[in-house]
Amino acid sequence: MTDHTSLVLTRRTMLAATAFSLAAPRAFAQAADVKIGLIVPLSGLYARPGAVMRMGAEMGVDHINSAGGVKALGGAKLKLVVIDCGDTTEKAKNAAQRMVAQETDLVAASGAYLSSFTLAVTEVTERAQLPVLTLSYSDLITERGFKYVFQTSATAASQARQALPLIMKLAETASGKRPKTVAIIGDNTGASVASVKPMREGLLKELGLELVMDETFTPPLSDATPLVQKVRAARPDLLFFLPTVISDGKLILEKMNEFGLGQGRIPTISFGIAIAEPDILQTISPDLLQGVITCVGSWATKGHEDLVKELKARFNEPWMTQNAISTYGDMWLIKDALEKAGKADKIAVADALRTMDGGPSKYYPGGILKFDEKGRRVDAEMTVVQWQKGIPVTVFPQKLAVAEPFWPKR
Repeated sequence: MTDHTSLVLTRRTMLAATAFSLAAPRAFAQAADVKIGLIVPLSGLYARPGAVMRMGAEMGVDHINSAGGVKALGGAKLKLVVIDCGDTTEKAKNAAQRMVAQETDLVAASGAYLSSFTLAVTEVTERAQLPVLTLSYSDLITERGFKYVFQTSATAASQARQALPLIMKLAETASGKRPKTVAIIGDNTGASVASVKPMREGLLKELGLELVMDETFTPPLSDATPLVQKVRAARPDLLFFLPTVISDGKLILEKMNEFGLGQGRIPTISFGIAIAEPDILQTISPDLLQGVITCVGSWATKGHEDLVKELKARFNEPWMTQNAISTYGDMWLIKDALEKAGKADKIAVADALRTMDGGPSKYYPGGILKFDEKGRRVDAEMTVVQWQKGIPVTVFPQKLAVAEPFWPKR
């Protein structure tokens, strides 16, 4: 080989090596992370449910990333951005404003637990055109003509209309007689107000129920005695109880038992999660909770056994509430929207959610993964949970139930 030939080959080798080194970063570059917001209460009165929502979201993101991320974006991984919305509507609104100002590359978000918080947060996210998935119940959330809020749970009014006929049938079948009178105790938060609205406006009358007591309180309660005294005086066949704070659920149930009204003497039906949180067992015996029923937007059901097992092992949670399973499902729904959109863009993700037709729902009860023109999930059902042997278990819908319901004996 001549010196000339050697020089030519050396030059060619160097050029080839340079070209490879320039191309290599593009060939092996990892797709950029896609940011998802989680705006939930992590401080104050509602910190506990917010923490559980975070658990569900973290599990969902981890499972999605372990399965290869977003395929349409080259295997991009999801990155969870957590924002504390505090424990008042003003704090929630301020948190949402910080979120959209500081995290400008979010493609979607999930939150904000309490309906009152969600109403405040979505006023901000709507202007920012950031799509938000929420399990919050209030009908008002999707009655405002907004285009960037998507309600995965059945609305409060829908849950009431689904639950009451079922409860009446269960009571009549078990006791041999149909309830005739009902008392309502509820707090003044968005979901509670929305749940009792259809009852007061005709639903109770349709079902032949007379409302003999109707009391609203501001959480948290300092003393449940005046409320329970009114229940004792009215002696209703049913008590509908709607707290959103765990401590309020404890106070009412303890006082009911103290006055000799607990353990099925006046069957208690709740709406919402507060009465089925694990923390309630810190001060109340499981025996006092036996038979208590609550109607919620979602719960771990048949088919979620592995998720429940992982939640226990990873976070020491004894069961999987709506806060964990719904937020877990939200992460997968956002992932599906990203696959459909084909790009990490909030407007495209919102469009994908609006036009999505994802078939039967896996992580929310009933219905399909499709939203109507208001942003409500089509044919969404609620879940009825009952305390049985120290654990709140799903008893309805029947196809998802892990136990049969029973009616407390008076």
